[in-house]
Amino acid sequence: MKNDLFSIGPFTIHGYGLMIALGIVVCVIMGTYRAKKHGYKEDAVLDIAIFSVLAGFLGAKLLFVLVEFDRFLENPMQVLGSEGFVVYGGIIAGVLAAVLYCRIKKLSFLEYFDLLAPSVSIAQGFGRIGCFLAGCCYGRETHAFWGVTFPEGSFAPAGVPLIPTQLLSSAGDFAITGILLLYSKHSKQKGNTGALYLLLYGIGRFLVEFLRSDDRGTVGILSTSQFISIGIVLLAILMFWRNSVRKKKEE
Repeated sequence: MKNDLFSIGPFTIHGYGLMIALGIVVCVIMGTYRAKKHGYKEDAVLDIAIFSVLAGFLGAKLLFVLVEFDRFLENPMQVLGSEGFVVYGGIIAGVLAAVLYCRIKKLSFLEYFDLLAPSVSIAQGFGRIGCFLAGCCYGRETHAFWGVTFPEGSFAPAGVPLIPTQLLSSAGDFAITGILLLYSKHSKQKGNTGALYLLLYGIGRFLVEFLRSDDRGTVGILSTSQFISIGIVLLAILMFWRNSVRKKKEE
């Protein structure tokens, strides 16, 4: 809605960047607090956060380039220098970085995935508020009371009431955080909290995509993110199934 929040001398504070930074800070604080509470290594949480964030930005940009590949071939620097990112690319790259770190340090990835899943979700919630401020990831035109009209200078079309898909996604991410925190108190099966995060986020993202109107690539009749969401949900179901089989064998 307002990407340029304020300026300090020659520096301008952008709403999108501020929300991303705030989300990362909250993610790290929550992660280290829960690590200390549950007896995990706090320094490992910080390392995983740093490497996953760096890999996440690269992955999000890489997937954006793939989605906008035709435009990238025409003008590579315009695409690389734009503010475009695809969240799923960041999630996938961030998870791979965490897996690699845990293998090197001989830590259980699933245990740390369970621990950090609520933190990742709350960071995404703040990130989507940043999307709302910038006007990216906007929804379809609507005449309903909840329509939001973006000003000139936003990524969204100006002067047209649109579905606030960014705020819907943000509310969903914060809700997932709460659900995961409650679920983790009762589930002792390693990997289930992480699987629940993948399941809920995948379903939520698949549904929200129907309301979006920005150009984000397609795979057949589905958007790129919907296609990936199907794979994420199937992976979550596979994780639940494997954990169930493992639990029965242990019993």
